[in-house]
Amino acid sequence: MTDYEQGSITLAGAIAMGTGVMIGAGIFALTGQIAELAGPLFPLSFIAGAIVTGFSAYTYIKMSNAYPSAGGIGMILHKAYGPKTVAAGAALLMALSMVINESLVARTFGTYLLRGLGMEPSTPLVPILGVALIVFAYLVNVAGNRSVGLVSILMAVLKVFGIAVFGGAALWASGFSFEATASDLETGATGFVGSLALSILAFKGFTTITNSGAEITRPHRNVGRAITISILICAAVYLLVAFGVGSSLPLDQIVAAKDSALAEAARPALGQTGFYLTVALALVATASGLIASIFAVSRMLAMLTDMKMIPHSHFGMPGTIKDHTLVYTVVIAGLLTLFFDLSRIASLGAFFYLVMDILIHWGVWRNLRQDVGVRGGVLLTAIALDAAVLVTFGAMKLQSDPTIVLVGIVGMAAVFGFEHVFLKRVADTHDEHRHPH
Repeated sequence: MTDYEQGSITLAGAIAMGTGVMIGAGIFALTGQIAELAGPLFPLSFIAGAIVTGFSAYTYIKMSNAYPSAGGIGMILHKAYGPKTVAAGAALLMALSMVINESLVARTFGTYLLRGLGMEPSTPLVPILGVALIVFAYLVNVAGNRSVGLVSILMAVLKVFGIAVFGGAALWASGFSFEATASDLETGATGFVGSLALSILAFKGFTTITNSGAEITRPHRNVGRAITISILICAAVYLLVAFGVGSSLPLDQIVAAKDSALAEAARPALGQTGFYLTVALALVATASGLIASIFAVSRMLAMLTDMKMIPHSHFGMPGTIKDHTLVYTVVIAGLLTLFFDLSRIASLGAFFYLVMDILIHWGVWRNLRQDVGVRGGVLLTAIALDAAVLVTFGAMKLQSDPTIVLVGIVGMAAVFGFEHVFLKRVADTHDEHRHPH
């Protein structure tokens, strides 16, 4: 079994971990992409995304309070479906969506750093800098849980305060006007609903807390509290910053800046000094988000290995399974960072996450709602909201970038096919041990 340190993450550390992952991807990597889909209403997309996330979080909180686990998502799926292909496949989709998010954050780090240095972020330096950040995050995680918790708390406080100051200062400098309304870009209701896929992606970092449940102090109480508080903090920060960006730049400039929208919004509102401070804030936010995400996904993979839901090989490496899955996480995230751009990374992550989320709600509603005491109507609402966003976003991407839709479908089919073959071999091996010839 893997070696987990029970009680090694405080409530404050868990909140910092959740907000660290969410803010790292949500504001700095996704604001421009959400504005492109939602149009002038993009600040409200974050609020709608928080509402959808709230319905989803209900399931995770109820399950985590009942069964706190270091592999939270895997545990929920295993309880809901048993050791079957759908559980293992959905759990692996979640892990992959988290690794995809890590590559998103890593490339965002490289983009903002080059902006700060006065260089165009289209150079090959973006993925190289992203991989360097992933290596740094790996070293912090190797130092242990308490190092992760301390770094997460310090960085979370710094960036929440800094981002709030940015949003407030930008609104003040603009005289509380909203420049993003002055645009010819027409998106309509379909574009707004499609943008929720990325807004939800900006909040999905709360699952980081679920995946570290067994290591949080007083988990039956604190896991749910940490999830709720982190979502509320991020919703407030996202809304403030979205209005700050919209007050500084017209919509077409936000869309043009896309991957570094906050830095570009800081320049007219706060001057050159504000620009550099925003870049520094982005570097802190993305670094802390990556550290927290790598911590959580490596634990989840280790738990899935313990549950015999994914195969494992140590490849000659010393240490525990948890140490090995940490290496796997970093390697996969590094490869994605090198070969995919930000827009496609975000789309793929949204597809994987929404499908997994629907499967979790359905499994709990069908098999566990009475055992855990959840309200079936809330679960069915979460499924309906996720499905509506997934179908709308998928239809939009099918028109603008059919390749990434194909990659998503093939990728999910490959995941479930792989898990079916693996679990069948595990079952056959188990039968052979029970009935030797």
